[in-house]
Amino acid sequence: MRKRSVDTDSFELKVIDVVEETPDARSITVEVPEGAEEQFAYRPGQFLTVAVPSDRTGVAARCYSLSSSPVGDGPLTITVKRTAEGYASNWLCDNVRVGDTLRVLAPSGIFTPASLDADLLLFAAGSGITPVMSIIRAALAGGTGRITVLYANRDERSVIFAAELRRLAAEHPDRLRVVHWLESVQGLPTQEQVRAFAADHLEDDAFVCGPAPFMAMTVAALKELGFPRARRHQEKFISLGGNPFGDLHDVEVAEQEIESAEADPEDAAAAPVPGAEAAAPAAAVRLEVELDDETHAFDDWAPGTTMLDHLEAKGVKAPFSCREGECSACAVRLLEGEVSMRHNDVLDAEDLADGIRLACQAEPVTDVVRASYS
Repeated sequence: MRKRSVDTDSFELKVIDVVEETPDARSITVEVPEGAEEQFAYRPGQFLTVAVPSDRTGVAARCYSLSSSPVGDGPLTITVKRTAEGYASNWLCDNVRVGDTLRVLAPSGIFTPASLDADLLLFAAGSGITPVMSIIRAALAGGTGRITVLYANRDERSVIFAAELRRLAAEHPDRLRVVHWLESVQGLPTQEQVRAFAADHLEDDAFVCGPAPFMAMTVAALKELGFPRARRHQEKFISLGGNPFGDLHDVEVAEQEIESAEADPEDAAAAPVPGAEAAAPAAAVRLEVELDDETHAFDDWAPGTTMLDHLEAKGVKAPFSCREGECSACAVRLLEGEVSMRHNDVLDAEDLADGIRLACQAEPVTDVVRASYS
């Protein structure tokens, strides 16, 4: 059991549309409150953290990818697919109606293209199409690059956004190519088949989202082809064990389910926590953080305080979602220095080697730390 203080950064968003995408998936469109437009400016591929009412835990917090595009004036939309034992996904699909409200945190996540003009190689399986769809829509509307998509599903009835993908491919025949892979027809894709598919796109930026075995297999294929880490991106969601909405009641650890894309628990378990054996600095640390084209610098980051807590104390609106080291919403890339992390359930060894850390868990190890949220 744990208690948390009240969170003042959650929002009540009115539901203005609910669309049945497949028998097991719903798209839920919400209206951004007047005055909150800045907080809900988002990048393609990001997600919302949603508070789902629960008799057992009070709130079940889950992350759902935005399938809408931030390019243009389209409304904010998440897409939710039922999972067999998933309380939150089934509750949302069964209960949410137009006129209801959803309590959410502002958009977060780092599964986003650096440029909409880049050539993109997108891999999705099942509900992993949700953030990929956001990227497709945004890139077609606001970019110039070519987009190649491999989308795997169990059968034809399982294909989310089937009609929309056909429409977009017909409207942009020179820019968008979508290849559907149906297990009922072709069996499960193999690493060799994925490698052959990607072989003609070695200069593209690759994005992968789907169940853990699909992501592991696809990433392995990309590695075999020599895709550098900077051009390989994979989305990882796991259920949040705490209550980031901060209600004033005890919250039990919610049941572990995976709603959008499943992180490989072995990756997280095997990954060392950087700086775990290092002693904290004896005095206050200089912290420089790049966020939204601004640099914030402070000379009084106290050892034992997380980077996120320090930034918030200084009035910096740094992104976060779970505060538990269980999602990537607060991820930063180290530019100088080192931190230790109290907990890490989402970054794998390759992420850590690439300098990525979780600000909500990061404590200083060196006297100077520079980091970037970009």
